Amino acid sequence: MLMKEYRICMPLTVDEYRIGQLYMISKHSCEQSGGGEGVEVVRNESSIHPQHGQGQLTEKRIYLNSKLPSWAKAFVPRFFYVTEKAWNFYPYTITEYSVSFLPKFSIRIETRFENNNGDNDNVFGDTPTPAESVSFLDILSDPIPEKQYKESENIRDILLVGHRQAVAWIDEWHGLSLEEVREYELAMQEKTNSKVKSSQNNTGPPAASRPPFSRSISVTDERSLKKMGVTTVAMSDPSGSSVPPSTIRLNSTPE
Repeated sequence: MLMKEYRICMPLTVDEYRIGQLYMISKHSCEQSGGGEGVEVVRNESSIHPQHGQGQLTEKRIYLNSKLPSWAKAFVPRFFYVTEKAWNFYPYTITEYSVSFLPKFSIRIETRFENNNGDNDNVFGDTPTPAESVSFLDILSDPIPEKQYKESENIRDILLVGHRQAVAWIDEWHGLSLEEVREYELAMQEKTNSKVKSSQNNTGPPAASRPPFSRSISVTDERSLKKMGVTTVAMSDPSGSSVPPSTIRLNSTPE
């Protein structure tokens, strides 16, 4: 199992970043949705963890077909998606990713937020991560490379961009209460879901036309038909036939 720990120092307290993170995720998801792609929120409900207490469970479908290389598009469904399940027991969260057409593939991310400068070598309280597996991210000066597939940085770039946006949008969310940012989150979810679903409905493949089907008979009297040796049979409508259904860790440490 691949184990990688990312440490990100933020110019915010843990309490401040709780609001900024929720705001950033909601706004970013809406901005990236459209054209049949983006983030669809399947559920967003309260959850209780035996160790971490009250939290929030969200499940999302992330449609990313256009992000695939051209050769791969021939092998995947038109609207494939990544499923994201997140258990938010702030300041501890768990996020899991899986792919709709690769059931055995998954990524698990644990995140712990602390008020320090990233010097805690055992933030999760179990086994310290080896030094060679720890990567520090600088949201101010680390470059974001051109879009290309790098196995070691799928996750790194996402974290870098997301945390940078949370700070860049600070004037929009700073001062909001948790209740207010949750209201904003729900409003943006409705808007985002609407954008994804309407685009998919408009760009979906055309419905298959029904094959021509007609029947006629020149004698309509049933008595006469029987004399001719013809019996009537109830014919089924073809449209009614049924078809068989075909760990990474993140240590975010605001100052």
